[in-house]
Amino acid sequence: MGDPAKIFKAYDIRGVVPAELDEATAEAVGAAFVRVTGADAVVTAHDMRASSVPLAAAFARGATAQGADVIEAGLGSTDLLYYASGVLDLPGAMFTASHNPARYNGMKLCRGGARPIGRDTGLADIRALVESGVPAFDGKPGAVTRRDMLQGYADHLKTLVDLSGIRPLKVVVDAGNGMGGHTVPTVLAGLPIDLVPLYFELDGTFPNHEANPIEPANLRDLQAKVRETGADIGLAFDGDADRCFAVDERGEIVSPSAVTALVAARELAKHPGAPIVHNLITSRAVPEIIAEHGGKPVRTRVGHSFIKQTMAETGAVFGGEHSAHFYFRDFWFADSGMLAALHVLAALGEQDARTLSELLAEYTRYAASGEINSEVADQAAATARVRRAFEERPGVTIDELDGLTVAAGGGWFNLRPSNTEPLLRLNAEAADGPSMAALRDEVLAIVRGT
Repeated sequence: MGDPAKIFKAYDIRGVVPAELDEATAEAVGAAFVRVTGADAVVTAHDMRASSVPLAAAFARGATAQGADVIEAGLGSTDLLYYASGVLDLPGAMFTASHNPARYNGMKLCRGGARPIGRDTGLADIRALVESGVPAFDGKPGAVTRRDMLQGYADHLKTLVDLSGIRPLKVVVDAGNGMGGHTVPTVLAGLPIDLVPLYFELDGTFPNHEANPIEPANLRDLQAKVRETGADIGLAFDGDADRCFAVDERGEIVSPSAVTALVAARELAKHPGAPIVHNLITSRAVPEIIAEHGGKPVRTRVGHSFIKQTMAETGAVFGGEHSAHFYFRDFWFADSGMLAALHVLAALGEQDARTLSELLAEYTRYAASGEINSEVADQAAATARVRRAFEERPGVTIDELDGLTVAAGGGWFNLRPSNTEPLLRLNAEAADGPSMAALRDEVLAIVRGT
């Protein structure tokens, strides 16, 4: 069995197969999952990686040995698993390593109603049981059944976004050989959309590019195809299709913060005055636009567990992260890249002739650096140097909700340590490109000692 210390992360289970994550480990996790959740039944889904089917089967063996029934949804995206967990009100397990390379796999776990399981909400308990050995169950084993959830998932998403009456759109979708290639055709079926598929063949070796659209290099093929075909919009999904990035009709990358602001405005039109959650590295345009539309912006730390917890506490209708995770109250507070994509398509299709770049201009107000990583030997010391350099300047405000956030003049930056690598992650924003570049470069020079 693999080493639990290596594969149990803050929010999920992930490791190299089979060296760190093997079938014996998956079976033990399945048994422990049933013990911790107290479930009589669980639902599972898996991505297209070669190791996903045997790992899901091993998990099912562990779960049924503890007396729980297992409903296998089969191939699906992570948000399809959340749909299944929500509509069936059952704990769920998704077998995927998201955007990680082919040699990896993992599990994303949730309680009934798609409520997240992280280190502080059950994952540590599951790990402890795996490490100590799950006690044998003295009773009748559960049964495994299969249930196709794809059509129900697609139909449900389209009840949450009004796509009636949208104008015809040409849409390029880069699935990156991931699960978007499985879900997108069913979700978009019946809509006035001319779909141009790119890398829809399910292939967990990712032969064309990594299924990680946060890296600009992985969007180049999509950008080129949008320009080549004269498409109205391009969409890119990561490996498990829970994140979605967009490019406009010019082939230019759309900031996830602009998408957050757009969807927030749409949700506030339906739910006036509602809270909207955003993490602290989204553009400052996001809270401005939320307030301008009568909403209540709520700032939180980076990470889905913080977003979901804050949404539940405040009753927020929507939450957005700059990493292109988008969360919806009406989708069990879970994230869905596909649902965010439908909002963008609806907003664009409701316009008679405006392009996506014209539509998003009102949601894009500042120049941003994007996330920049610096490898440092001592994260705390480097952060302290940056703080000292800025804290005595007039008009500077500092907070430490998540790393170090400094607002200085017309700009701001956030410097956060990675939880898993010796890296500091910088996000900077200012009123214009030169101001942003000056702020970015000053902070990087301090961090890197140059």
